[in-house]
Amino acid sequence: MYPAYQAQSDLMWPVRTAARLAMPMFQHPSFGLANTAPMRGMVAACKVLELAQVTHSRPPWSIDAVVVKGEPVPVTEEAVFSTPFATLMRFRKEGAPPQPKVLIVAPMSGHFATLLRDTVRTVLQDHDVYVTDWHNVRDVPLAAGRFGLDEYTEHIIDFLAVMGPGANLLAVCQPCVAALAAVALMSEDEHPATPASLTLMAGPVDCRISPTAVNKLATTKPIEWFEKNLISQVPWRFGGGGRRVYPGFVQLSAFMSMNKDRHVNAFKEYYQHLVDDEFDKAEVTRTFYEEYMAVADLSAEFYIETVDLVFQRYALPKGELTFRGRPVNPEAIRRTALLTVEGERDDICAIGQTLAAQDLTPSLRPYMRTHYVQPNVGHYGVFSGKRWQNHIYPVVRDVIHVSQ
Repeated sequence: MYPAYQAQSDLMWPVRTAARLAMPMFQHPSFGLANTAPMRGMVAACKVLELAQVTHSRPPWSIDAVVVKGEPVPVTEEAVFSTPFATLMRFRKEGAPPQPKVLIVAPMSGHFATLLRDTVRTVLQDHDVYVTDWHNVRDVPLAAGRFGLDEYTEHIIDFLAVMGPGANLLAVCQPCVAALAAVALMSEDEHPATPASLTLMAGPVDCRISPTAVNKLATTKPIEWFEKNLISQVPWRFGGGGRRVYPGFVQLSAFMSMNKDRHVNAFKEYYQHLVDDEFDKAEVTRTFYEEYMAVADLSAEFYIETVDLVFQRYALPKGELTFRGRPVNPEAIRRTALLTVEGERDDICAIGQTLAAQDLTPSLRPYMRTHYVQPNVGHYGVFSGKRWQNHIYPVVRDVIHVSQ
């Protein structure tokens, strides 16, 4: 599967390159038909072809400044700690007063952590923000070893240890299970860096509750089918050559097929906006798809274990999840405030799936628990967009600040 995809990508390279080189020529004033309708159509077609390309490198974060108490503050990226599989990235605000530390755990679901750009930019207003910047495993050498659900959870614990005591943990979507497990383990060990608060946003804590199409798909086949049909080997030309992965381009195809008509219409509208010189509207589409078409492979171990333990066996809510053979006990969480957030129209993690974390942590006192449902938002609206910024984030901020 992977070599076939790469061969197709290589064959398309001359076509895409020709399109990029042709655009400046079509638009140059010396070209007789530069601003005519046919040439605008040609340029628009070239840009559509360019935008439809799948890429495999992390897009830039592009967060240069943030407003703190009404004043713009410059932001610089700082790699605090790295492993072969991830970098603990800090967004340092020059001259900002001390603020609560927050580790945002990004999903490893076929895209890069930059998919949470809006989440990071918003949380930066009032917090010292760190992010799990996961690497594309197709570039990670085999010598770096395996990367499964245990290693993912271990990265969260290690990153919190690097940040030190008093930090807060915020997990978006898929990592909610690993984040809850990490806090449970740290609480049981009385780890000095156990976070002050844990925010779980639109995550599959218990997929038995109101199963969505995504949840049902994961249970239609035995786990052996997923391993046989969806796992491929990275071509040897890349740094991770020989590593078994769930390719990011397969995940992207799955996501896009769920809303095929919407994506097709988006590209049609993008073309028409370019032809009509409606560049502001075209820019919105371009910005979204440049991020959406940047894919990262998942290690085979992590993908298979996630499907098996989270979506098929429901190991965490059934009390069967382990970490390196050790039982994970959420009841050990006693001093970490818990916030669960869900979107009313979430078709990936339905209402109730994240709320389940509240039932798994009975040792927490009522005043340390908060649950919030945002009306009229789908999955992505929970952590990006106006409702996230204006309605959900204030709840997140208040729970973090009260926990300090």
